[in-house]
Amino acid sequence: MSTPTAPDAPPPRRRVRAWELPARAVAVASGTVGFAIKIAFLSVVNAIAFWGAFELARQGTWAALAVLLLATAAIDVVYLTPRRLFPLKFLIPGTVFLLAFQIAPIVYNVNIAFTNWSTAHIGTKTEAIAAIQRNSLAEAPDGGQYVMRPARAEDGTVVLILFDEESEQGFVGSREGLEEAPEGSVRLDENFEIASAPAGYTLVRPDELLALDRQLADYIIPVDGISAIRAEGFDTALELQPTLRYDRGSDTFTRIEDGTVFRDNELGSYVASRGEELEPGWKTGVGLRNFSAVLNDPLVRDPFVRVFIWTFAFATLTVLFSFALGLFLAIVLDKPGMRFQRLYRSLLVIPYAIPGFLSVLVWAGLLNDDFGVVNNAFGLSVPWLFDPDWAKVSIIIVSTWLTFPYFFLVSMGALQSIPGELIEAAKVDGGGRTQIFRRVTLPLLLVAVAPLLIASFAFNFNNFGNIYFLTGGGPPAEDQSVAGATDILITYTYKIAFESGKGQDYGLASAVSIFIFFIVAAISAVAFWRSKSLENLA
Repeated sequence: MSTPTAPDAPPPRRRVRAWELPARAVAVASGTVGFAIKIAFLSVVNAIAFWGAFELARQGTWAALAVLLLATAAIDVVYLTPRRLFPLKFLIPGTVFLLAFQIAPIVYNVNIAFTNWSTAHIGTKTEAIAAIQRNSLAEAPDGGQYVMRPARAEDGTVVLILFDEESEQGFVGSREGLEEAPEGSVRLDENFEIASAPAGYTLVRPDELLALDRQLADYIIPVDGISAIRAEGFDTALELQPTLRYDRGSDTFTRIEDGTVFRDNELGSYVASRGEELEPGWKTGVGLRNFSAVLNDPLVRDPFVRVFIWTFAFATLTVLFSFALGLFLAIVLDKPGMRFQRLYRSLLVIPYAIPGFLSVLVWAGLLNDDFGVVNNAFGLSVPWLFDPDWAKVSIIIVSTWLTFPYFFLVSMGALQSIPGELIEAAKVDGGGRTQIFRRVTLPLLLVAVAPLLIASFAFNFNNFGNIYFLTGGGPPAEDQSVAGATDILITYTYKIAFESGKGQDYGLASAVSIFIFFIVAAISAVAFWRSKSLENLA
């Protein structure tokens, strides 16, 4: 018998289901609460835009400033308009992320490809001239030597207190120049170290000197506009003289010793007639020079061609072996009633479930020459990672190990989608297992798997992790180029950008990356075009 409830009692509260939460959240965020969130969001956007506009105006980039202001105004109009522009409220976030993370990096990369940007050409021409003048300073044959001690001015600026033992005169040196100190204001102690400084300056304590190490490394005091004084350590300074003289009118450097003239070669460097180049240079546009180097310069073209051939072979063999192994295992395990079928399938997926870079690092240890498990377990002495040919074999084996579970899963699903009536009809017509597989199963399988094969090829064409973590692109190639024996195009590009010998050449690396894009796009387009013939089988 149920217990009667009072007529005025409120109805019991219904529990909120999980699927109702998004709708309730939208309802809460609408109205006044939603308007407040919108205003707060727009305030943040406008604050960031104001800061960006200030920086762009300070740098004089007026085109970017105009784009920023128009985009910010458009966002405000769209989100403050109640109904009319409702679809744009959802399109704008995706468009912004597309521009920020796809279009902008591509445009930036293309722009770099037309410059000479590298560690040797990284600043402006004015900065390069100053650096060359600074680097040309050398110890004068009859130059003076000073006892030195860092000190701080009243405003905290670091200066050098100098003492010339021959003239017994003290000086205060800064980056602006050299001044004589009042007589007797700079004195040496019994250890011939500076013990006092002129009024207004405080000597740096010994325990603070290490903190100034980096600052003193390039501390130069100009003297008479020609020579200079540079700190050497914490207690000595040397008088230096320039080995190069810059003529602003002709925009040339002249070596004082032999009169060699260095002129602007319009490619971001001062170069002599014999090809000698002063460093550093400066960043400037070079047109199609980087692209021409890939096609015509033997030092770039030959390694590029060699690496491209291996990249194509690596991607093709990895996809071929992975697909063959995955399809074979899928066929073997696609038998109704097989015992432990689920266990076998789970075990085969393990390589795919473990993060790829961890698996590659484990394989690098297993294939080690000296203490690797593979050599020790089988009594081998194979240089898996240190011989050019064996290193390539190792990379293909490891890449196949990491990729075949993917094709095993794909092939398993594709096989189960093939109508059994077709197989039975082929058997009735007298077809054997090989004929049925070649004429029925494989063509129908490729209808579903062909696009995935192309995608896997494109992925392995740029599979940076497998190469970098297993061999690092090594061992070194015989042509002594930056490209190792197992480098693919993407790791070759990485080495050009970050590990090249003379200077990290970002411009050339960007040009190579553009070549990679067009190569992969062309191969994928041809493959997709050829795979259309399979659609007639569906």
